[in-house]
Amino acid sequence: MTELRLTALAGLPMFAPGDDLAGILGDAMAADPPGDGDVLVVAQKIVSKAEGRIVEIASVTPSPRAEALAAEVGKDPRVVEVILGEAARVVRARPNLIIVEHKRGWVMANAGIDQSNVNHEGGGRLLLLPEDPDASAERLRAALSARFGVRLGVVINDSFGRAWRRGTAGIAIGAAGLPGLIDLRGKPDLFGRILEVSIIGYADEVAAAASLLMGQAAEGRPAVLVRGLAWTAPEGTAADLVRPPAEDLFR
Repeated sequence: MTELRLTALAGLPMFAPGDDLAGILGDAMAADPPGDGDVLVVAQKIVSKAEGRIVEIASVTPSPRAEALAAEVGKDPRVVEVILGEAARVVRARPNLIIVEHKRGWVMANAGIDQSNVNHEGGGRLLLLPEDPDASAERLRAALSARFGVRLGVVINDSFGRAWRRGTAGIAIGAAGLPGLIDLRGKPDLFGRILEVSIIGYADEVAAAASLLMGQAAEGRPAVLVRGLAWTAPEGTAADLVRPPAEDLFR
């Protein structure tokens, strides 16, 4: 029997800038340690909080470009200024929504900047994505693998909308210790037909599975340990999942 087991880590605190993320997550796994090939999926929000990716809205001075775009979409110009600072370009804008190409290549709403599940005591705050999610995942992977003496994978999960589907789903914006993509081209199917276009977004599928436990509101389950995965493909990163512009029919 093939089985996949997902367990949300219990007893995690509200994370804050400067927290030892690897230490806290390791303590939460200590009673039931991970094994070789397990993957820890971590919500982007706790990585961003621990890395101090927080902007006080009151500290932002909007540019004329931000003022103009804010008037078009009906957003706070200071928030728009922060969105533009994280974006390579604006893809599309409409009331209450700005779709951008993030500096990391993702095409996404509002550059991934969020105000949910953020402590706004003392004024409004914005939570930005990690500066380099693949590097963040690698730091966690290295620290936790060394602590437990196992080969551990790490995925940093975020919720994305998709151009051709309604609703959000968990995807990997950071990954280490597992494949980002698994290329099945050239392999036979059950009837011996050679696959020509099949490439699996492996890290995305792991992220989406963990999202079912994490939730996206007030669940308070920002880390999920996934057991039972197996792969033979080379390890990669989440950057492998970003579609090159020449292949993108939606931009």
